[in-house]
Amino acid sequence: MNNDYAQYGDEELIVRLRDGEEAITEYLMNKYKNLVRSKAQSMYILGADSDDLIQEGMIGLFKALRDYDSGRDASFFTFADLCVSRQMYTAVQASRRQKHIPLNTYVSLHGSVATNREGEQETLLDVLQAQTGMSPEDLVIDKENASRLEQEIEKELSAFEKQVLDLYLTGMGYQQIAKVLGRDDKSTDNALQRIKTKLKKRLGVLRT
Repeated sequence: MNNDYAQYGDEELIVRLRDGEEAITEYLMNKYKNLVRSKAQSMYILGADSDDLIQEGMIGLFKALRDYDSGRDASFFTFADLCVSRQMYTAVQASRRQKHIPLNTYVSLHGSVATNREGEQETLLDVLQAQTGMSPEDLVIDKENASRLEQEIEKELSAFEKQVLDLYLTGMGYQQIAKVLGRDDKSTDNALQRIKTKLKKRLGVLRT
């Protein structure tokens, strides 16, 4: 029966689910499990356990199935993506509060944080170079200075800016970050620009 569902759109299937066709839940959970795994891989850099993230993501997916309203929300895929991301990030934050290790969960400047269009891994320094326009020579930082910068990030960024940076490093754009954090696009984009300015300033100080 599940194979028969493939010919229908998600929104139509959810209408049928609301009418009591319970098998659709299993079908859609299986259909979007790869979305959950992909999100878990990107969130893993924030210091959470991959298996735990997948479990949280499946909870988010289930909530999306439960709460989706075709008359109010965007496509189911977009809504599910948001619910999964929000559930995972909430779990990451809860894990950090329990462990009391805010610095240890920060992404290393030299660690891989994203994949470019050529499929190559990029570090935070690569991202900073692209976003700030600084030359590779300006971004050559030894381990001691890198550690200092990571501590400066912790001290100088506001709580909201830290959240934005977290999600930006998972590959999200400012509009998706805004949705995950429940903020408007403008304030989120402004926060992202402030982050880039602060990081560029700190990089300049470390080079002097």
